[in-house]
Amino acid sequence: MRSVFSNSRNYHHLTEEAAMTTADSIGSPTRLQGKLFAMVVCFVLGLGSLVAWNSMLTISDYYYNLFPKYHPARVLTLVYQPFALGTIAILAHTEAKSDTRQRNMTGYILFFLSTLALLVLDLATSGKGGIGNYIGICVIVAAFGVADAHVEGGMVGDLSLMCPDFMQSFLAGLAASGALTSALRLITKAAFEKSANGLRKGVMLFLAISTFFEFLCIFLYAYIFPKLPIVKYYRTKAASEGSKTVSADLAAAGIQTEVSKGGEGDDKQQQILSKKQLLFQNIDYALDLYLIYVLTLSIFPGFLYENTGKHQLGSWYALVLIAMYNVWDLISRYIPVVECLKIKCRKGLMLAVLSRFLLIPAFYFTAKYGSQGWMIALVSFLGLTNGYLTVCVLTEAPKGYKGPEQNALGNLMVLFLLGGIFSGVALDWLWLIGSHEQF
Repeated sequence: MRSVFSNSRNYHHLTEEAAMTTADSIGSPTRLQGKLFAMVVCFVLGLGSLVAWNSMLTISDYYYNLFPKYHPARVLTLVYQPFALGTIAILAHTEAKSDTRQRNMTGYILFFLSTLALLVLDLATSGKGGIGNYIGICVIVAAFGVADAHVEGGMVGDLSLMCPDFMQSFLAGLAASGALTSALRLITKAAFEKSANGLRKGVMLFLAISTFFEFLCIFLYAYIFPKLPIVKYYRTKAASEGSKTVSADLAAAGIQTEVSKGGEGDDKQQQILSKKQLLFQNIDYALDLYLIYVLTLSIFPGFLYENTGKHQLGSWYALVLIAMYNVWDLISRYIPVVECLKIKCRKGLMLAVLSRFLLIPAFYFTAKYGSQGWMIALVSFLGLTNGYLTVCVLTEAPKGYKGPEQNALGNLMVLFLLGGIFSGVALDWLWLIGSHEQF
């Protein structure tokens, strides 16, 4: 059975090469202008996909000050994930009929409005605590989850049918959102620390900058990205292979596609693998992503805020830990760009993913007996392995498939990724067993 699916994948690799030859009439990607700029745009779009949520994680010190008894880092993450997972499950099921442009625009607009609402809520309540304000924040966080499922699944699916460099740039942008928010948070904390109500002032400036980035993503995706020649090339190629999800984006770029009726169009649809077949062929990649994020989110951010004790860095300690994770998560996503440093062996990827679970006892004993230097090193390694393995999996999995299959597979991969995040967030509460406030 395994050899049958292997041969099937090889067949699809050959059909992809044939499609590339056919699409040469549109223009070869190597001769088209705009690849570097497209990578920059993908980076910014990735940044905008998580900058809102990372803003929430990074200002958790502010929310711990307002709601000290409500475990903000753990509760808000637990609110966020069911909405993200439920939405991506629906969208992954209907992805073949979904309008990718409408889906991504909906996500970015919802991110923008939710981030703005977070800012307005704090201004309207004058930064007061209380259960009412906490519930309001939870509602906004739920909207973040819905937006994340729209954008992350939609963008990964869309970029899966393009060159791997676009996917790598988008994933680097996701990590950059964490590094950027950590840097901004450290700067605003330092700038306003000694002023009256300085913590809140820093958070307000921080949220305003995040809102601007979300608006920038709306503009880039709506007016710039679909008109780049190399993007039009890949989307036209996907349309020629039977993909219907790119039609609106091609129309925005001034390219009209015809819907095939009967005959050859039906044969093309019959040759496309079902989601069940795609999942069966790539179940190891899906499990890789699930296990990567189960481990990461069982530690980050709840454990880092609540279970690492008090050290010389004081109120800066958790912020430094979050920043180190985000910086190394970003750096590691560029390591696979060097081909000789990229893990392509499927068994090798699974072994690397499983070996990360040794970090659980390492974090436990470091938090209980180690110094802050050891904890910073351990958090850095967590970020390093998280980003590196994510890029390896998501750039390798779509290879050898047709455009519609790549889009479907991309959505399935994000479904497992968000499933891993949800499971990790739930398991994060286990650190509190046998602990009142801290170790």
